[in-house]
Amino acid sequence: MRKIIVTEFITLDGVIEAPGGDETRHPHGGWQREYSHKETEKYKIDELSSVDALLLGKNTYELFAGFWPTQTGAGFADPINKLPKYVVSRSLQKVEWNNSHLLRDVAKDVAELKKSDGGNILVYGSGILVKALFHHDLVDELRLIVYPISLGGGLRIFDDNRELKKFKLNYSRAVDNGALILEYQPIS
Repeated sequence: MRKIIVTEFITLDGVIEAPGGDETRHPHGGWQREYSHKETEKYKIDELSSVDALLLGKNTYELFAGFWPTQTGAGFADPINKLPKYVVSRSLQKVEWNNSHLLRDVAKDVAELKKSDGGNILVYGSGILVKALFHHDLVDELRLIVYPISLGGGLRIFDDNRELKKFKLNYSRAVDNGALILEYQPIS
């Protein structure tokens, strides 16, 4: 069975919103850029090369589809453009980025995708989708790069009213810019 791996840039106060700057109108958008580091960049490239597909929510898909198709480069752009991309949305009528496929129902369609042939599937950002994946117990691994910054509010993957979720730490690494790379496995 394929694994669903969620990967997020996240602040100390749990915010995943607008790490690059233009994803939303968050007043502190772009918070991740000042912590750019060759070690985290290599981690993200290695992470992408270890999977066979992407799973994206509508908003992340639209942001990525507006940028990546015009980019080239062996490390990140070429692989992300070639990989199959599964987009979960009830409102999109079509997906045009190379090798993209539309899914309508998180619980049913993503569960079927996990049972299909192929390697692991990576979820970038996609906060609303990630919440639904956790709710339906479809996440097999959670990878976080935690940055030493607090934004005081914004989109989080775990809301105040979430049900109890426990995790086992499988990997941790401190980066000399103050970031932490953490890999967790949900446990029942």
